[in-house]
Amino acid sequence: HGVVVEAELGALAGVEDEVNVSAADSHYTRPEEVEEFVSKTNCDSLAIAIGTSHGAYKFTAAQCTRNEKGELVPPPLRFDILDEVVRRLPGFPIVLHGSSSVPQEFVKMVNENGGKMPDAVGIPEEQLRQAARGAVCKINIDSDLRLAMTGTIRKFFNDHPDKFDPREYLKPARAAIKELVKHKLVYVLGCDGKA
Repeated sequence: HGVVVEAELGALAGVEDEVNVSAADSHYTRPEEVEEFVSKTNCDSLAIAIGTSHGAYKFTAAQCTRNEKGELVPPPLRFDILDEVVRRLPGFPIVLHGSSSVPQEFVKMVNENGGKMPDAVGIPEEQLRQAARGAVCKINIDSDLRLAMTGTIRKFFNDHPDKFDPREYLKPARAAIKELVKHKLVYVLGCDGKA
């Protein structure tokens, strides 16, 4: 019908729209299935499960370690699976869903201004950059955008409790998203200047 189809093989944990997959029910993409899946579905790109997860709570504290500062560090992405998928599907567009890095400055902003987001942690940006240097052509980061907007709006309301005009609080929220997107395009996704 002339539409572009992005398929997903594997099951990512987390919540997206009305779909809720527990960590116990999630599973990695099985590289041995990708060739048959792509040929039978005739999809245009393939989202694979290599350890990403939907939402701002991608990992439980038990799944993470703590660094010297006491911050949660998530388990690394399964680049071995990505490499094997790429070997089996050379040149085929690969996608990562659930790849927000959950910027801690916005989590802090949310929490300092009335929100409650304890232990929200995402995919480290250096791992996303590594994936983008390879076959991954699309990386979904919606939770990062939501956090930038929500944190900025919460701070605005805290700083200006008398304000109620959306034009006033949406202006800094849009600016925060714009700066975040610029950062991601240049320093994480590596796609600046490629449009």
